[in-house]
Amino acid sequence: MVKIKDIANALEMFAPLPLQEGFDNSGLQIGLTEAEVTGVLLCLDVTEEVIDEAVASGCNLIVSHHPLIFSSLKRITGANYVERCILKAMANGIAIYASHTNMDSVPGGVNYRIAEKLGLQNVRILVPKTDALLKLSVYVPMAQADMVREALFAAGCGNIGNYDSCSYNVEGYGTFKANEGCNPFCGEIGELHKENEVRIDTVLPAYLMNKVISALLKVHPYEEPAYDIYPLKNSWDSVGLGVVGDLPAERDELDFLAEVKEKFAVGSVRHTSLSGNKVKRVALCGGSGASFADAAISAGAQVYITGEARYHDLFNYDRKILFAVIGHYESEQFTMDVFNDIIRAAYPDLKVIKTSINTNPINYL
Repeated sequence: MVKIKDIANALEMFAPLPLQEGFDNSGLQIGLTEAEVTGVLLCLDVTEEVIDEAVASGCNLIVSHHPLIFSSLKRITGANYVERCILKAMANGIAIYASHTNMDSVPGGVNYRIAEKLGLQNVRILVPKTDALLKLSVYVPMAQADMVREALFAAGCGNIGNYDSCSYNVEGYGTFKANEGCNPFCGEIGELHKENEVRIDTVLPAYLMNKVISALLKVHPYEEPAYDIYPLKNSWDSVGLGVVGDLPAERDELDFLAEVKEKFAVGSVRHTSLSGNKVKRVALCGGSGASFADAAISAGAQVYITGEARYHDLFNYDRKILFAVIGHYESEQFTMDVFNDIIRAAYPDLKVIKTSINTNPINYL
């Protein structure tokens, strides 16, 4: 029996909720975690028509990219589409889960799927997260160092880029004196003790701190383990918004834009002036990513693609980079494929369908 919480866990193992931006509201928005899932409907946006489709198809869970509830609500009276959707979902027993900027920020997520559609290679994060990593130093008796180290790695420590189980280890000795009432692992009450120890240094995401400390305390042999946690200013290159990658071969600018228009079924590609240069490196960010154009230039991209931009954004970057705007919905439409892959991998027998409704509020004449 698959429950709502099981689907949430599968999605959050792939794209942890703490990785969402501060303005966001990802996670379970409507429904109970213990409810059994009869089927999952995937969408980019929750609308009344999407909820009707979920009911008709026997799906009691909707997984959307954009959160239905973004800001706080003081009343639910059906005054707008958000309130009407909430009322309709609750009346029909439909749970709603959103995975938004956390899914934008992880390897294999939304932006990686866009890059895959464009055939980009050597794909990497365009704007890595900052102030999101911690360093842990812990002092362990030599005989127990391997056990503690493995527990830390299992809890999420030691991942640097495509490497895992990373640590630095320094041997030395520690001193301590156990006072009355202590239960020391080694040494005697009231006597100064010297113990050969290893200082294990490793890195961890800040959001895993409590989990890591819990794992450390569970396996560390000392009654009072000594450890230090330091904030790091390092960028977290494996997590962040947007991506940059290279085409297999140089392309003509206009030919490349025509391919983008076709692959993403774009009604109109808006772009800055053509430079006449060949396109090799492409940067992109699905949704509203106009603010990352400088990062695209710094990364050496000839083209920057995003879903939305203001008039003056294109003005400011004209002749600096080929800046292409393809529409918010169009740029993120393949998010449903990412959801589908995650859920089917975890629960292959569960009914999972993509909405047949185009929820794009923008029409092209």
